[in-house]
Amino acid sequence: MNIKDALSEKIAGEITLSHKPGQTIRKWRGIFGISQTDLANYLKLSPSVISDYESGRRKSPGIQTVKKIIVAFVGIDEKHGGKVLHKYDSMVETQDGILEIMEYPFSIPAEKFIKEIDGDVLTTNELGLKKNVKGFTLVDSVKTIETINSGDYNRLYGWSTERAIIFTGIRYGRSPLIAIRVHPVKPTVVVYHKPESVDSLAIKLADRENIPLVITVIPLDELKKILVKIGAK
Repeated sequence: MNIKDALSEKIAGEITLSHKPGQTIRKWRGIFGISQTDLANYLKLSPSVISDYESGRRKSPGIQTVKKIIVAFVGIDEKHGGKVLHKYDSMVETQDGILEIMEYPFSIPAEKFIKEIDGDVLTTNELGLKKNVKGFTLVDSVKTIETINSGDYNRLYGWSTERAIIFTGIRYGRSPLIAIRVHPVKPTVVVYHKPESVDSLAIKLADRENIPLVITVIPLDELKKILVKIGAK
C-alpha cells in the first residue's frame, strides 16, 4: 500500500469510527493546514456546509462524502508539495516497534486519560497531571529500544508531542525513561503495560521530568480499543 492510500485509509477509519465525526474531520483539516473555504472550493460546496459538518449542525456525512473530503485533503496537500504525505511517509517507515499511533481531535486532561486506561500513577510529582494529551503511540518496548535512533524517536510523536507513549513488554522500565530523559522531546505521559516490575530509577527519572509514569494491566487488545475510543468521546 502506498503512502497516499495508507493515510487515506487511516483518516477514513478515524472519521467513520468516531462518535463525533465532524470534530475528527476538523482535526484532519487542521493537520493538513487547509481552511474551510479552500476545502469547500475544492469540493464545490459552500463553506457553511463544511462548517455545519464540523460543528455537528448537519447530519454526519455518509461514506461517499467522507471519501470526497479525504480525496480533497490529499489532493490539496499534493498541490502544496505533499508536506503532510511526506511526514506520514516518515512515520510509516518507522521500525516495527510501533503497534498503533493516533491523534485525538481534541485535548484530554492527563488525569482523565490515566483514569480511562485504569492507570496507577507511580510518580509523586503532580505537575504533569495538569497537562493535556492529544494522542497516543503504542510501542513494543523491546523492538523500539533495541533499534531506535534519533530520527526514529521523533516519529513516535506523530503530529503532537502532547501525547501518551505506551510501552508493552516492559521488564524493569529503566531503558525507556533513560531514552526519554536524554532526548529533548518529551511526551506528556508514559505508560507501562503489564511490566514485570518497575526500577526505582525509572520513577525518579519520570519525576524529574514532570512526566507521570503510569502502569496499566488491562489486556492489550482491550487497551487498544480504549485508547481509540478515548478520542471518540
